[in-house]
Amino acid sequence: MGNRMKWVSLLLTSLVLLLAACSGGGNSNTSPNTSDKNLNTEVATDDGSGIKPVTFSFYGNYDWLTTSPWGDNEATKWIQENRKVTVKPIQSGGAAGEKLNTMIVGGDLPDVIFTDRGSSVERLVQAGQLVALDDYYDKYPNFKKYVKESTLNLLRSEDGKIYQIPNWYTSGQFGNGGWMVNKDIYNELGRPALETFDDLYQYLLLVHEKYPDVVPLEVGEKGAGLEIMYGGFKENSTSKFISLMGYPEGDKLSSILDDPAYEEMVLYINKLYRERLITQDALQQTQDAVKEKVNTSRVAVMVESNITTYGAEGHRALTASNPDSGYEIIMPIHKAGIDKTKVFVSGFETLGWNVNVITKKAKDPEAIFAYFDWITGPEGQKVLFFGPNGLYWDEEDADGAPIPNEKYKTTPANERTETMRKFEDFNWAGNTTFIDTAKMSLEALLSANQKSWETVAQSTVTWKTALDITEFVNTDPLPDTEIGIIAQNVGDIYTLAYAQMVQAKSDEEVLSALETAKKNTQKAGLDKLLEFRTEKWQENVKKINLAK
Repeated sequence: MGNRMKWVSLLLTSLVLLLAACSGGGNSNTSPNTSDKNLNTEVATDDGSGIKPVTFSFYGNYDWLTTSPWGDNEATKWIQENRKVTVKPIQSGGAAGEKLNTMIVGGDLPDVIFTDRGSSVERLVQAGQLVALDDYYDKYPNFKKYVKESTLNLLRSEDGKIYQIPNWYTSGQFGNGGWMVNKDIYNELGRPALETFDDLYQYLLLVHEKYPDVVPLEVGEKGAGLEIMYGGFKENSTSKFISLMGYPEGDKLSSILDDPAYEEMVLYINKLYRERLITQDALQQTQDAVKEKVNTSRVAVMVESNITTYGAEGHRALTASNPDSGYEIIMPIHKAGIDKTKVFVSGFETLGWNVNVITKKAKDPEAIFAYFDWITGPEGQKVLFFGPNGLYWDEEDADGAPIPNEKYKTTPANERTETMRKFEDFNWAGNTTFIDTAKMSLEALLSANQKSWETVAQSTVTWKTALDITEFVNTDPLPDTEIGIIAQNVGDIYTLAYAQMVQAKSDEEVLSALETAKKNTQKAGLDKLLEFRTEKWQENVKKINLAK
């Protein structure tokens, strides 16, 4: 696997150099203007919303993402009719990386790419294929108003320019990770204490005995929820440190494999695995398989980085036939003796989730940016989250939050949530702070049985138990560099060792696999990788402090 990834990295490097040569490379630092021969398009009149009529292609660079047809729901239909914006989705077909590479080689990039921050963006920057957006950020009002200066600074590429449009950025706290319990099972078993890992173990044993067809602890797609437990073994920590392969000690990162809390975590996970208290194919299972179990009440407890989505969908499925069933969010489970107010399930970054970039194939990049700026403003957020005016709301309060109308109140919560989720799929410049504030204002006006499961879970637990880890963004090296190759090799070693630790037949086997992983990652250059990440981390800290 490692050799294959190295080969792919070398191929991509060649493609980048080829593109840079063809594009002139150095032109990537300037925003195009309407005199550019590639940008000739009909100039449309501004309708007062800040955006012009525009049609552009959009590619979601994810295997799992299928973008629904534009205009097929109330929100995008309203945008098409009232803001004269049309989007033409390009699908990944379940092979996003290969599809993007094909478009790069064929010189047929989409107008907009929706992707993770990091190497996929920086390759295109180096190849001169992206539009620098600095002038547009200065010109248009909404990103300027809602995005923190420190967030924009962290979005800058090495040439000092900004090529990225953030999605679900925030100026406050947010998070969707956490723990939930099946209400029926929990109630039937007497609602015992579920605070510590010892409590959890005893509860899972009881579930295993009483409900043989139920998964005692569900841990998500490919076991994603397992490493979430790390935050419960150590104060002020999240699984982000595992992905970094290092945890903070003062102003440097030390190997995560040397952290006593990590050792405790893998020993505990292995104990649950050996006693069949978690799914035996946890590290291989698909998202669909997980959802099927959650939605059919075959899960007693679940821990996941996106518990609000699993919980909301599962809750809707179970309450459809029995209003008293469903799932209940709980506070994070933790090691006995540590301060529960310093236990965090997930981490959040003010930069949010991912980004959009505009390629130089776009005929009118400014019109596209203006649309994204409109999306992230109050009107765009309301249309793409709650739906257009007249559907679930007719008026708004003094802060611009929609006031629920009679249809909102009388539509079954499950049906309403499902409809709104279709809108949210097109909210590519999500403004977390605006939406969270609006959701809370709207939900405060509803009775208990009208409230959204997801919103209740967020406001009571998941936001409060998320740690700000913004300072650790942009710490991954480019794959085709020396440090990038080290990172790949270290990652391959860790992946194998982690699987061995989870599935080991004894504590001794766990500790043996851990010691072997320590030696092998050191040989592969882990110290160099952590030095690199420490340097990037400290640069981020300086950028964040400069903006304060």
